Amino acid sequence: MQNADPGTGVATAWWAEFDEMLGKVPGPDWSAHDAARERQDTLTKPQGALGRLEDFACWLAGWQGRAKPVLDSAQMIVFAGNHGVTAQGVSPFPPDVTAQMVANFEAGGAAICQICEAVGAKLDVVPIDLDRPTRDMTVEPAMSGEECAAALALGKEAVDGAADILLLGEMGIGNTTAAAALCHALLGGDASDWTGPGTGLDARGVSRKAEVVSRAVAFHGGLRSSPFEALRCVGGRELAAITGAILYARLRRIPVILDGYVCTAAALVLEKSAPGALGHCIAGHLSAEPAHERLLVHLGMEPVVKLGMRLGEGTGAAVALGVLRSAVAAHNGMATFAQAHVDNRD
Repeated sequence: MQNADPGTGVATAWWAEFDEMLGKVPGPDWSAHDAARERQDTLTKPQGALGRLEDFACWLAGWQGRAKPVLDSAQMIVFAGNHGVTAQGVSPFPPDVTAQMVANFEAGGAAICQICEAVGAKLDVVPIDLDRPTRDMTVEPAMSGEECAAALALGKEAVDGAADILLLGEMGIGNTTAAAALCHALLGGDASDWTGPGTGLDARGVSRKAEVVSRAVAFHGGLRSSPFEALRCVGGRELAAITGAILYARLRRIPVILDGYVCTAAALVLEKSAPGALGHCIAGHLSAEPAHERLLVHLGMEPVVKLGMRLGEGTGAAVALGVLRSAVAAHNGMATFAQAHVDNRD
């Protein structure tokens, strides 16, 4: 979809604003990163002995622009949306469950509520037009350009610009179908490569779901070269909001922990639009949804934890925050060899 520019009469793509933002994203502060690495090498341990915890601390330092990173303010956002493609029988649960789970989040009864409390993250739940599902992607675009742009902007607006780190999660019956279609459209392969059981489909259900994904991507055609159009045609409002939140976080140099398959598929839109756009992101965990590992390999991301989780809601990202807190505590609080009067010999 294109919108006419009334000032010039030139047709401009609806996603032009987001492309422009992608062209302005900052990189990390390498001086802060290198200072953090130098500090790691002076701490009372053999160099590299804390493995990836050292890397996490330096990564945070680079994006926060300080040799000693902090995690005083952690924001978890769970975006929720409904999907018209559920009419194709792609989920064992009805769309009403999305709103019911949002109510459970708000009442503090969901797993993500408890894990956020345990790891010290503020939880914000953002339902997006749950009474107005996206359209069925197999017969028409899931969203108009205006709807997709609005969801992207909503994601941006939900981010606390003062947060030290952003965690992202989602809820939406049918959204693993949207994620699979987005990956299939942007990365190719067979639809079955990107399709899994979601909330509990059996083998026959997964096969039917893969057929729906294949049919949707074939119906729209030509999406591989236009990631934002792919998001509009086969994505969903909560996926678009996640994409917008990730982009805004990059503009503010806020590090991001992604949750599972759906969040990572939303992030893929940015990476395909501007390679390197996800430098401020890490994968919180490896979901049991089969295609998540394939997607992480494509993005060159190694998950923080592998616990066999497949709940969504941001739970894997929240667990990963606990690991990053350990990395920061060790990095900031350990004594150097000089402070501890410990001999540092090679």
